[in-house]
Amino acid sequence: ILSQALSSQPPVPFLSSLAHLTMVVKGLKKKAAAKGKKATLKFTLDCQQPADDNIIEPKDFEKFLTARIKVEGKTGNLGDKVSISRDKSKIHVTAEAPFSKRYLKYLGKKYLKSQQLRDFLRIVAPSKTSYELRYFNIN
Repeated sequence: ILSQALSSQPPVPFLSSLAHLTMVVKGLKKKAAAKGKKATLKFTLDCQQPADDNIIEPKDFEKFLTARIKVEGKTGNLGDKVSISRDKSKIHVTAEAPFSKRYLKYLGKKYLKSQQLRDFLRIVAPSKTSYELRYFNIN
């Protein structure tokens, strides 16, 4: 029956529905292949200016980030997905794909507020993958 349907012209709706099924299967295969690849994101938080003036301790900021960053809705759950390291006054955050740079700015503002430094320092993005703590310019 299938060979008769394919050889004769009239049952066109059957063929179009068959073509639709193959397209759906192709789409599913592509999504499965894309999930296998995990992109790592690297961000840098530069605390050079306030650290030189002994206003903040990068060590405390690093500890704050480690305690507050949420992974899959839970704090203290960094595991293999997020790693935080520090060299002198720069903090490096390496994370797997669903991680926002904006989230780091939010946490940085939260830290400054907890240290009552929000009126004196701000967080600026000098490049696409980094933030920097700067003083407000008062003229």
